[in-house]
Amino acid sequence: MMLEASAVLPEGRITPDDLGIYKDDHIHCLKRIADFIHSQGVRAGIQLAHAGRKASMASPFIGDRLVSPSEGGWQPVAPSPIAFAPHYGIPKALDKPGIASIVEAFTQAAQRALAAGFDFVEIHGAHGYLLHEFLSPLSNQRTDNYGGSFENRARLLLEVVDAVRAAWPSHLPLFVRISATDWVEPGPSGDGSSSQRSPGGWSVDESVTLAGLLRSRGVDLIDVSSGGLVPHAKIPVAPAFQVPFAARIRAEAAIPTAAVGMITDPHQADAIIAEGRADMVFLAREMLRDPYWPLHAAIALGAAESWPVQYLRAAPAHSEARSAITRPIE
Repeated sequence: MMLEASAVLPEGRITPDDLGIYKDDHIHCLKRIADFIHSQGVRAGIQLAHAGRKASMASPFIGDRLVSPSEGGWQPVAPSPIAFAPHYGIPKALDKPGIASIVEAFTQAAQRALAAGFDFVEIHGAHGYLLHEFLSPLSNQRTDNYGGSFENRARLLLEVVDAVRAAWPSHLPLFVRISATDWVEPGPSGDGSSSQRSPGGWSVDESVTLAGLLRSRGVDLIDVSSGGLVPHAKIPVAPAFQVPFAARIRAEAAIPTAAVGMITDPHQADAIIAEGRADMVFLAREMLRDPYWPLHAAIALGAAESWPVQYLRAAPAHSEARSAITRPIE
């Protein structure tokens, strides 16, 4: 079980309501969560994240709008001063000390996760948040050694991974979540000139190369998602539409992967693993729709069920036995 994206700095929160892991005061309550998860026989993990230019927004269920400073909002930061969308804040471009502070913040967050008792951490480098913003030429227009070439755009994520891997025990897993593609191909320039083309987004080819670099740095698994960097991307959402990215990265970069996105059926999830397209399947929205999905999946797949003792009366085997006892004598 993995906790939601947890901000490594206050300004790294997406909304004022986000979970944080940016100060030692957070450790005690996070430990209560990790301890409870462990008490149920489950491993506990947490995502370490920084929202970048997507920060200081109201929670989605309140309204898709920028939170102003008078309401407790803050200045977003990013590789370049390019807003995600017109109703988002214009971010401040990070300078070199600011970039160094990001690396340190992820490092300290990993140390807090360890103190809280988590068994694994995942660095969130997907969905248009800060580390993804550095990877993509659509959001990164820097001309220093953090922009331009693939090596430069990947530099911050690799620095974060190196720092977290050094702070995180070698026997505990380290995951990295990426968006395998921005779903944006190169196109004509805004002035209509046929000789100039706008840059394409982050690509699957680049993801394969990045995954190999992450493997060599001690990353244990790539959590393969996609999109989220720009609002105009045309994403062909369909059941398991991102699984081919996980399969390709697994095969070509020789690193375990997790598949995500529109995976809702137990047999569908089981086939992804059985066919070697990924090593794990992560579910989020489906768990919100059906918190008892693991129990339903176990029943569907004929696997052993593990029911909370408070709910044993609802377990099929228990219910059948009880029905047999209370059934009228014929």
